[in-house]
Amino acid sequence: MADREKIIRYYKGTEGADTAVRLVDIAEQTMKNRKFRQSDFLDPYGIEIAETVAANYEGLRVDFSGGYPGAERQRAIFVHEDFMGTPSFDIVVVRAAWNGQFYRLSHRDVLVALIGLGIERDRLGDLLVSADSAKILTDSQMAQFLLQNCIQMGAAAVRCELDSLEAIAPKEERCKEIRATVASLRVDSIAAAGFGSSRSRAAADIAADKLKLNWQSVKNASQTVKEGDVLSMRGRGRLEVAEVRGQTKKGRTGVLLKRYL
Repeated sequence: MADREKIIRYYKGTEGADTAVRLVDIAEQTMKNRKFRQSDFLDPYGIEIAETVAANYEGLRVDFSGGYPGAERQRAIFVHEDFMGTPSFDIVVVRAAWNGQFYRLSHRDVLVALIGLGIERDRLGDLLVSADSAKILTDSQMAQFLLQNCIQMGAAAVRCELDSLEAIAPKEERCKEIRATVASLRVDSIAAAGFGSSRSRAAADIAADKLKLNWQSVKNASQTVKEGDVLSMRGRGRLEVAEVRGQTKKGRTGVLLKRYL
């Protein structure tokens, strides 16, 4: 059996602390029943934690699904090596439609409306928003709740119905490579270079809790980044520090950034 407290202590003080406790509990339940247990939806940091937890329990594996290829938010299933069946992830999609001629709803509008219904974020997977509808990935129990209770988002009346997971196209991300030199590897410098803003604007975004580093909130503009780190900006997409290329003659650091739109 893994050292439960060691895993939990490792994540203590991070944004993943509560997630780590929940995932360790699920892993230990799986070890006891020798079958399987699944989590709610996890963000990429939670997925990383689930992989770490599974690696610490002999005879346990973890599988992931978000309902369609390329999903960002996914459920984890811990499966004991003695279990010979095929567990179901229990992921369905609800399509909420509105009159696109009169209303334009953003991803944030849809999320705020769902949270306003009392739904916890971890009960929701990806929200795929188009001009006149949103596809909401969730579990079957929550889907029934949405069908009965989700009738409005912002000022727009909505109609909800079950849709097909197979109809969701795999996520295709556009990637733009950015070669830049920065004064330092401070997170505000990298964010400014990658998202095309000033360092003062990047610092303001950090203060407004809009920027995450490896899916954790950035606490200070002076935090440093390293090769392989991922920055995500609310409403601006993700930025990967693909390469750190050393210093120029003027003492600046060359970087290759990949911005996913």
